[in-house]
Amino acid sequence: MALRKKILVTGGAGFLGSHLCDRLIRDGNDVLCVDNFFTGNKDNIEHLMGNAHFELMRHDVTFPLYVEIDEIFNLACPASPIHYQYDPVQTTKTSVHGAINMLGLAKRTRAKILQSSTSEVYGDPDVHPQPESYRGQVNPIGPRACYDEGKRCAETLFFDYHRQHNLNIRVARIFNTYGPRMHPNDGRVVSNFIVQAIKGEAITVYGDGQQTRSFCYVDDLISGLIGLMNAPDTTTGPINLGNPHEIPIGTLAEKIIEMTGSKSPIERKPLPEDDPMQRCPDITLAKKELGWQPAVALENGLEKTIAYFKSIIQR
Repeated sequence: MALRKKILVTGGAGFLGSHLCDRLIRDGNDVLCVDNFFTGNKDNIEHLMGNAHFELMRHDVTFPLYVEIDEIFNLACPASPIHYQYDPVQTTKTSVHGAINMLGLAKRTRAKILQSSTSEVYGDPDVHPQPESYRGQVNPIGPRACYDEGKRCAETLFFDYHRQHNLNIRVARIFNTYGPRMHPNDGRVVSNFIVQAIKGEAITVYGDGQQTRSFCYVDDLISGLIGLMNAPDTTTGPINLGNPHEIPIGTLAEKIIEMTGSKSPIERKPLPEDDPMQRCPDITLAKKELGWQPAVALENGLEKTIAYFKSIIQR
C-alpha cells in the first residue's frame, strides 16, 4: 500500500483551495489546509472537517509556518480586484512574504512546492494569445499592481530558490476560473453576472462589452494543478492553465441572462483602469508537458455554477 503524502494547501478554504483539498483527499492523501479567512470561507471545507485525513489551521502565510510535509500548494492570496485592492500592502506581503515563508518551509523539509501564479503577470497584453515566453505589459504603480507585481515577484523568488537551493518547484499561471464556491461578492465577472441575474438586478458590463475573457471550469483547473505537481521534476513551468476558448463579456452577460431565465437589463459602466482588453492562454505547453486541456464546456460549467449560486442566494 502506497504511503499517504502529507500535503499542505495554503489558501485551502478559498474557492480553488477547497476544490483542491477535495481532490487531494479523494486521491488518498493527508491534507493540511491553512487559511487566515480573509477571503476563505469555512463553509467551503465544512464537509471535510470530520475526515481523519484532513486538518485545518488558521494561519497567515506572511508569518513562518513550522510543519512536516511532502508537498506544498501555495494558493494563499486574494485573487479578485475588490479583495486585493482592499488592502494592497497586505496583498503584496501575502504574495512576497508568503512565497518566502513557504519556500523556506520547502527548503527545510525538501518538499516539492507549487506556486499558483496568475495570468495577471501578463498585464494588458499586446501578444495574443499569451504564451509563457511573453514577458507582459504591467503597470507597476497602478491600482492592480499589488497583485500583478506581487505575483511576478513570487515567480522570481521561486526560480531563484530553484537555482540557488536546488528546490523542486512548479509555477502555474492560472487564467480566469469559475465554478461552485466562488465568493458571491468577489467582483469577478462570472459570479457578478450570475448573482445579479438571479436577483433580477441590472447586469454591470464595463466598457462596450467587446473585451474578451476565457473561462476554465474549476474541475479542469484542479486537474491541471495536480498534473503539474505530479509531472517530472524537469517540468518547473511556468505553465499556463486555462481555457483558450474566448468569449466577449457582453455575450457572456446575454448567455447568463438566458440560462437563469432572468429579466435583468444590462447596464454599461466605464472600463476600470488597467483592465485588460484580451486575456486568453496559449496552452500548447500544458498539452505537451502535462497532456492536459480543459474538458468542460462553458454551458455545462455555467449550469453547475448557476445551480450553486441559486442554492446559497435563494435559501
